[in-house]
Amino acid sequence: MDVNHVERETMTELPSYLAAAWGKQERPSRGPKPALSLDRIVAAGVALADAEGLAAVSMSRVAAEVGAKPMSLYRYVDSKDDLLVLMIDHAGGPAPEIDAPDWRAGLTEWSWAYLDQLRAHPWIMRVPIHRPPSTPKQLRWLESGLRVLKEFTSDHKMGTMLLLSGYVRSYAMLTADIQEANADPDEMMVDYGNMLRALVDAAEFPELAKVIAAGAFDHNPDEEPDADFVFGLERILDGVARIAG
Repeated sequence: MDVNHVERETMTELPSYLAAAWGKQERPSRGPKPALSLDRIVAAGVALADAEGLAAVSMSRVAAEVGAKPMSLYRYVDSKDDLLVLMIDHAGGPAPEIDAPDWRAGLTEWSWAYLDQLRAHPWIMRVPIHRPPSTPKQLRWLESGLRVLKEFTSDHKMGTMLLLSGYVRSYAMLTADIQEANADPDEMMVDYGNMLRALVDAAEFPELAKVIAAGAFDHNPDEEPDADFVFGLERILDGVARIAG
């Protein structure tokens, strides 16, 4: 069997953006070096998104950033959606090398590292998720988490990582929305509590009224940053502990 032929056939089955991301895209060995490169295009897209947000990224705008015509970009990437996938991979930092005493400490470390990554490039959260992770850095992040869960079953490993990554992304998006609104989270919660006090009738909403009266929405100067994130993460890990046995 011609192994090289089989490998070439497998490569042709990959979407072009994935073949490029993994360095499996066939490149011409002769001829002049092209003025553009996929790496340069992707880097320009990331720089644009970091500076102005995802809404600023278009094929024409990225082309302008690299001094090319928009149609020339399609020689390197099939669509804007594919470009966004490559941008996310480019922007993603290296996966954490976790050396923790147990799975709980390891997943905690992984979650904070992922939160930091999303906060460094908040536009990533604005890209709709249409595909499972498949680019090099995405799979390295997944591998990093799975290594922490060596003693779990395969189903439990994948379910845990899906739950955890979704939670981190959801929290990061919520805090990013508040930041984009130029709102102070503490002041926003105090204002919300005051509004509820004016609206909530204890006869109709007895439990909510108790929460308000207990000062749940009041500012607590002693509360650690991201205390809500820590609370939710701990509850998730408590649930994972139930299946860990």
